Amino acid sequence: MLNALRKAGIVIAIVAMPAIAAQAADMSKPVAARKAVMKVNGFYMGQLGGMAKGKMAYDAKVAQGAANGLLALAKLDTSKMWLKDSGNDKLGTKTRAKPEIWSTYPDVANKAKALETALESLVKVAGTGLEGLKGGIGAVGKACGGCHKPFRAKKK
Repeated sequence: MLNALRKAGIVIAIVAMPAIAAQAADMSKPVAARKAVMKVNGFYMGQLGGMAKGKMAYDAKVAQGAANGLLALAKLDTSKMWLKDSGNDKLGTKTRAKPEIWSTYPDVANKAKALETALESLVKVAGTGLEGLKGGIGAVGKACGGCHKPFRAKKK
């Protein structure tokens, strides 16, 4: 009986492997796109944060461009990049997205809207001077953390 169960398990695993591989392949492009958006967000936030913290000289044109870029990214329809279970490492996607992000969608949508609102305010002040940038970037950081803290795993 135990031998029959083992054989059945092996057969099931062999049959399921192509389906699991296909599912991971189906998710690879949306996950790669999602990661790319996050990388660009990080690039812009690095510029703005560097200026706000005095680690780089304030440049109104760069600050305004970064703020505009962040807002444009926030307004993108990324819904097809967040496929259910696409944060699961067993599918080979290797993301830091926690599974909870897919079970709390209304909360996530509200957090995304809060980010967009904070960015709209930042766009109005980013290019007006360092004080304006400092005054607007805090709300953006808080909004980013609103999703990252509960839904993103720590780096290993």
